[in-house]
Amino acid sequence: MASSKTDSKSEPKTKKFGKGERSIPHSSQKAKKFYPAEDEAKPRKVRKSIRPARPRPSLQPGCILILLAGRFRGKRVVLLKHLPQGVLLVTGPFSINGVPLRRVNARYVIATKAKVDLKGIDGKAVEKVSTEGYFTREKAQQKKGEEQFFSQGEKPEVGPEEPLLKGDTMKKQVTSERSGDQKAIDKPLLSAIGKDALMKAYLASNFSLRKGDKPHEMKW
Repeated sequence: MASSKTDSKSEPKTKKFGKGERSIPHSSQKAKKFYPAEDEAKPRKVRKSIRPARPRPSLQPGCILILLAGRFRGKRVVLLKHLPQGVLLVTGPFSINGVPLRRVNARYVIATKAKVDLKGIDGKAVEKVSTEGYFTREKAQQKKGEEQFFSQGEKPEVGPEEPLLKGDTMKKQVTSERSGDQKAIDKPLLSAIGKDALMKAYLASNFSLRKGDKPHEMKW
């Protein structure tokens, strides 16, 4: 008899509302009023699938681009390769306009019709530079005098090879490996640029708009 009573309690009851019927769950089936204080960590649901970026047809390797944002805005650079997620690998070359090997967002460049021949460039050097970890900044190692500087207010001891600049910041030095990679890629580029009498001056000049200029009517 006890089992039949429990079964009857667990079964939902049906009540009539107007012309239709509605099942009402038993109190044992209702939602609990107590919830844990800390939510369980669940993986984030990503609805949008990551699609590979499609570069514009005008962005071809060897094309000369005009940078529109960043530290080198207004500079003309040479496009070397397309990287994932709409990023471009470009170079000045450095000896002409001071732009090193760097990654640029494809949205902030203007593609021109001028091109440079890239046949002489070593493919292995470009592949090495285009890796993800190449441009990541290394964590600055803590100097011996930094703890003393922040705890007691004294300046850290600086050797002859570590000069202090304004604001007590250490001078950023370019590694010999990066400078070697820069020269290896720029050397064949400079020989190809030297074949055109005006190409070097074109890359060295900065792009700017003057009063009355209409960018949407310009032909690149």
